[in-house]
Order: sequence, then structure tokens, then C-alpha cells
Amino acid sequence: MNILVTGANGQLGNEMRIVSKKSADNFIFSDINQPEGFETEILDITNLESIREIVKTRKINCIVNCAAWTNVDGAETQEPLVEKLNADAPENLAIAMKEVDGLLIQISTDYVFGKEPYNTPCREDQKGTPTGVYGLTKLHGEQKIHATGCKNVIIRTAWLYSEFGKNFCKTMVNLTATKPQLKVVFDQAGTPTYALDLANAILKVLEDYNKNTANFSKTGIYHFSDEGVCSWYDFTKMIQEYTGQTSCDVQPCHSNEFPSPVTRPSYSVFDKTKIKETFGIKIPYWTDSLKVCLKNMGKMK
Repeated sequence: MNILVTGANGQLGNEMRIVSKKSADNFIFSDINQPEGFETEILDITNLESIREIVKTRKINCIVNCAAWTNVDGAETQEPLVEKLNADAPENLAIAMKEVDGLLIQISTDYVFGKEPYNTPCREDQKGTPTGVYGLTKLHGEQKIHATGCKNVIIRTAWLYSEFGKNFCKTMVNLTATKPQLKVVFDQAGTPTYALDLANAILKVLEDYNKNTANFSKTGIYHFSDEGVCSWYDFTKMIQEYTGQTSCDVQPCHSNEFPSPVTRPSYSVFDKTKIKETFGIKIPYWTDSLKVCLKNMGKMK
């Protein structure tokens, strides 16, 4: 298969570059710019004709969309642009795949939930109740993809981190090494998800699709995060322990001590039964994956 990966310069896109080396399929990586040292097709996914052109010329069978607006707070003042990137662009990709009977794999988010109180792991059929523009536009993206009728696998994930780009893990590695004291919220629960684990799960979906492209019957929404549950405070404490930066005094605090224009979901734990059973995916425990990431970053003590 010929597989187009959009948003290839981000956290997940870079991990897709790594896992693609294990695959016999042909991967084409695209983004809006080309970083030095990486082979990258320049592609604006807000332009349907540009997508159609690359799908035609490179004979694309599947698109993995890793591109999105992910600045949650910044989204509140940029709604038209965020809607274009998080909803209209995925719709364009879906249209292009529908026209060639291909598959779109879309990455979505736990931020499609959050307004309604709940304390049990979220299932795929739980109603979306986003609290801000970011979550709302990602939910719109899911809906627009479904409306095209294309073959699609939408994977919601949460608390994504990696050795690439900007993320909570890298920030805390730096802060625990340089600050005498930190306050980190303890009243938001979820699961840190190593982007490499998500990339490997996507590869499993692609392998499954390749076995039966004509009669693929697994279209739908799936949840994926690493296994286990913790707070941001717990996440930071484990980063501190594994890196050996124990001189920093890390203290728990409430979310309201860090005012934000968006109310974050207080419980971002996923029920992953569906993706595990449908695609035969084995998911690592979050602390095991954190060790792998920190080792890859050269930060393990």
C-alpha cells in the first residue's frame, strides 16, 4: 500500500517515521514545511485539490492524519482557523479517500469529553460534551469524516508525549532539573500516552486493513491510550524519579491555581476494550513506556 502521513513533523508524525521502517508498505510523509534532514512532501491539507493531486500522483491507498491545531488555550481566540484545521481539513482528506475507496485514519482527542461529570473510563459511544474550541472542532472533524461515508478509523487519544516537539514530559524533565520547587495539578486524572505506542497501534490497524481492503468492516471510533491511571502530579513524580532529579520539591495543587480559558476534562481515562479486541493490540503500562521514552531522550538515571 501507499500510505500518506500528514503532519509528519509533529510528535506522532515523527514516531510514524520510525515505525514505518518495520513495514513493507510505502510511506509518504507530508507537512506544511520541510525540516532539514527529513524527506517531506509539502502539503496544505486545507486545500482539497492539493490533496487530490498527491493522492492521484502517488497512488495513495490510505491517509494517516497526524495534523491538527493542538494549542488548547490559543484555540479560544482563533476559532475559524481551528475549525478549518481540525474539522474542514479532515473532511477534505475523507473526501479524497472516498473518491479512491481508501482508508482515512484520523487522530482525535479526549477533549471531545469533559463537560458532563463522570468517573468511569470513557467508551466510544459516550456522548461528546467538549468544554472549549479545541475539543469542539475535533468533534466536528469526527462528524464530518463520518458524513463523507469514507472508510475510516478515528482514534481518540489523550496526554500524548514523546521525545519530539513540545509536550508535558519534556517540560517536566527540564523543570525538575532546574527549579527548586514546582506545583502540579492532582485533580485531573488520565493516562500518559507515549506517541510511539500510538504509532505502533496505527501500524497494526494498517496491517489489518491491508489484509482485506475491499471488504473492510471496522470503520468507527476507537479509544487508545497507554494502560493505567494517574494525575499530572503523579506523572511528574515518576518523571522525577526516573531521571533522578529529586532535588526539586514537587507539590500537588488544584487546577484552579492555574487559571485557563478552557476547563480541562477532569477524568480522561479511556476504555480501550474495543481497539484491543478488534485489532489484537497489546497496550503497554504507562510507566513502562515512560521509561522507554526517557531512555530514548537520554534522560534515564
